Amino acid sequence: MHSGSNGPVNVGGVGSQAKRPLTTQEVAAHSSRESCWIIVHGNVYDVTDFLDDHPGGSKVILKYAGKDATKEYDPIHPPDAITTNLKPDKHLGPIDRSTIDQTSSDDPMSEEERARQGRINSRPRLSEILNLHDFEAVARQVMPEKAWAYYSSAADDEITHRENHAAFHRIWFRPRILRDVTKVDWSTRILGHQSSMPVYITATALGKLGHPDGELNLTRAAAKHGLIQMIPTLASCSFDEIVDAAKVAQVQFFQLYVNKDRSITKRIVEHAEARGIKALFITVDAPQLGRREKDMRQKFDAEDPSEVSKAGQGNVDRSQGAARAISSFIDPGLQWADLDWFRSITKMPLILKGVQCWEDALEAYDRGVAGVVLSNHGGRQLDFARSGVEVLAEVVAQLKEKRGLKFPNEKFQLFVDGGVRRATDVIKAVALGATAVGIGRPLLYAYSSYGPDGIDKALQILHDEFEMNMRLLGARTIAEIVPEMVDASNIHTHVVPVPMDNLYEGNYEKLLGARLRDVKSKL
Repeated sequence: MHSGSNGPVNVGGVGSQAKRPLTTQEVAAHSSRESCWIIVHGNVYDVTDFLDDHPGGSKVILKYAGKDATKEYDPIHPPDAITTNLKPDKHLGPIDRSTIDQTSSDDPMSEEERARQGRINSRPRLSEILNLHDFEAVARQVMPEKAWAYYSSAADDEITHRENHAAFHRIWFRPRILRDVTKVDWSTRILGHQSSMPVYITATALGKLGHPDGELNLTRAAAKHGLIQMIPTLASCSFDEIVDAAKVAQVQFFQLYVNKDRSITKRIVEHAEARGIKALFITVDAPQLGRREKDMRQKFDAEDPSEVSKAGQGNVDRSQGAARAISSFIDPGLQWADLDWFRSITKMPLILKGVQCWEDALEAYDRGVAGVVLSNHGGRQLDFARSGVEVLAEVVAQLKEKRGLKFPNEKFQLFVDGGVRRATDVIKAVALGATAVGIGRPLLYAYSSYGPDGIDKALQILHDEFEMNMRLLGARTIAEIVPEMVDASNIHTHVVPVPMDNLYEGNYEKLLGARLRDVKSKL
């Protein structure tokens, strides 16, 4: 397989001694589909046989054939992904660093990147950031374009994505007065575990797209602010890295995409439980990933080198953006009967993430799960799916009628995510019966724009908003936030005139259609 006369001596064989360093010239000789070597984190790997098995397709690997692929690899892979997926004999040895040309680069800073660095230097001072919308506005300007496209994109026309936020505008407060609100306490318990507010950090993929420390930013912030982090299946950091970064007794949940190979799922679940994960959130709204066109369009603009073009598309369209590239393993055959199998492999509480109607919430209750997340995947799956907070209102009403349940309910907990930008959004969901609300994108934007200090500031903003708004509402504890404090009579009305949220709409980047290449606009 290793073509050419300058292949390495004594590499990859079973029982071989320490592998000698390889020169960059040796690696460069293996830059074709027939023999493809890449460098990742200073080590050389033969990925020839893995090309067609790579979830993201062979094209992106061939783009870096014979070169260092670390920059492309890091944001979308856990550090151990390559060593886990390649057999030991494909680990060829370290790169000889003395052969790396430090004076040249295959990836010099582009004019676009120089402009982005200039925008980073022009960010507002962190003290000038007043709300979660502000982080999003800055992130949109300073994040790499592909990273912004992945984080911000949603399904089809992005109607549900915007509706998730707009739905909260159809819920109005009915404040109570003349109550002693000198002291207010917005702490609560989530699945029996203490939380400083009715918020958890929900699972979001590819954290390193926004910052080199990726999800570790969220782990550290969760510990500092007394929150619970939900670890994603598709994290950029490895699962063990994230768990190891947690403080002693810090509570973490795990979000699971179910693999078509159930032995892999079983291994992941059992390992999570062994590492002390307290609850398993099974994603049930993604039998296939939705079309996220902002993300997809990024792939159309990249010109591939000649070797990539020769490889062809194969049977899978590789130009579908980061989301499709990392998700081909997800099992579309997941069904209700599988809950019994999950109970056979774990004692962790099971929560279904992505329930979108009261009928399925009722089924989940009857089958004995610990709770459900009323969610449409951040508007990234089925466009025109309703918002989680709208579904919450009907779930509470129907489960009260059908099973006599009152919410919040310790034995069957309701969670909501999607569209949350203010503590008032969380308070509205709690008033309607939610135990807690998941926040995802805003925290990604916070650390993507300002690093760890950004997410620290974002969570402090939420704490401050809880204190102020609970006082103004007349609620001294979470238990005092009751249904009578909100008017949700218009929650199911999808066409209703309300004042525009200028901060949100100002951040929203409109979808673009197909464009002419390299032609100046007529405008």
